[in-house]
Amino acid sequence: MFSSKKRAIENKQGPALVSFSVHQRTLFERIIDSLIQIYHDTYEIYLLFKLVIVNRDIYASLQTWSSSPARKPLVLRGARQTGKTHALRWLGDACYKNTVYLNFEKDPLLASLFEETLSPEVLVSKITGHTGSGIVPHDTLLIFDEVQECNAALNSLKYFHEDAPQIHVAAAGSLLGIKMSKGRSFPVGKVDFLDLFPLTFSEFLGASKESRLRNLLVDKHDLVPLANAFHQKLLALLVDYFIVGGMPEVVAGYVAGDGLARARHLQEAILKAYESDFAKHAPSTDIPKLSLVWQSLPRHLARENKRFIFSALRRGARGREYEAALQWLHDAGLIHFCLRTTKAAMPLSAYEEHDIFKVYALDVGLLGALANLPFEILFRGSRVFTEFNGAFIENYVAQQLVAAGKRLNYWESAGSAEVDFVFQTSEAIVPLEVKAGINVKSKSMRSFRDKHPDLPRACRANLLAFQESGGIENYPLYAVGQCFR
Repeated sequence: MFSSKKRAIENKQGPALVSFSVHQRTLFERIIDSLIQIYHDTYEIYLLFKLVIVNRDIYASLQTWSSSPARKPLVLRGARQTGKTHALRWLGDACYKNTVYLNFEKDPLLASLFEETLSPEVLVSKITGHTGSGIVPHDTLLIFDEVQECNAALNSLKYFHEDAPQIHVAAAGSLLGIKMSKGRSFPVGKVDFLDLFPLTFSEFLGASKESRLRNLLVDKHDLVPLANAFHQKLLALLVDYFIVGGMPEVVAGYVAGDGLARARHLQEAILKAYESDFAKHAPSTDIPKLSLVWQSLPRHLARENKRFIFSALRRGARGREYEAALQWLHDAGLIHFCLRTTKAAMPLSAYEEHDIFKVYALDVGLLGALANLPFEILFRGSRVFTEFNGAFIENYVAQQLVAAGKRLNYWESAGSAEVDFVFQTSEAIVPLEVKAGINVKSKSMRSFRDKHPDLPRACRANLLAFQESGGIENYPLYAVGQCFR
């Protein structure tokens, strides 16, 4: 409604608007803009309120940090719009008597508080004067949000650790902003880090008021099949997750009943925000390369061989031209590298090949929006599992692995056999094969096991129920997290 009114003003439509003076017209436009912003802010707050009931996995880690006697100032990292601010506000409400919140992006004047000195005693006094809120040792959580906008605030964490450990400080910032922070050195060794990712499928179940199903999976430690009714319900919810993904704002809208069309609209808005970040933070010469690499993800994952190939970006493209753009996207948390290994031995990182890799998106829902794939067709049969040569299920599994703290690797043998993922536990290397259907036969898994007969476990994820067959543990796709927890 507001936008149509504003367009009418701009086009000088309607007899009532002709008599507006320039001053009146400017004032009216500002009022309309303010009302639009209030609407958007209110809607965002409403969506985040809907997420308050979600028990995100990182909450336990935040509580552990808060109570640890060895606690250092915390830096919560993650891509934009993964819920960092909300998580820290939750921590303040759950574990402290009060919270003092500073946002360096919304209030640029805050940077001036850090110009003369980084002494915690002086900073606490200045912050108290600026906000009007007292900072009580151990009882107050001091939050530095969008800390990448103020390098001095980021570096002040070193002095809070050394000179004022009784002040609990938590900072949030995108990986992009922190990696590109300019000025004095980063406080290496003086801070604790936690990483936040989009909601996992388990968290999505909790957000969707399916806590009973979530707990059913969390408490399951065997391969006995679930009742078929539960199995089918979880598969149906998994289809929704593939479309909605795990970005908090999108999940909140889905839970609120806004529909999948609204979910896609929110995903597109997030993608536009990321593109804006390219222009804001990247060197101007790299912006076209960033967009080209980012937009190419669906095309790469749609190939039978999902290996990232620079020459597929454009004719004649070479790795050295685009390596910086690819690393930029990785540092921003927007993509994950899955490195090839030809030897499944510990430590797995020692056998990674850094020049041969696959690239997955941070979120399966954003991948669908990036590919501009109409979500309606994904409800037809099992198409969501087979589109893009199974790209959705591989990206989904990669997303769950990363959230569980696992490095992404895949195994290949002389180009003749390939296992989608291999990961390391405290005891051994475990292969994980991902299938879009119910076919359990695989020459690649057999080849892997023939070459590594001493490995105790092998896992497969597909649409079948829990079971063990031929020495391979089979996990339904909705429970893939069970095999590496």
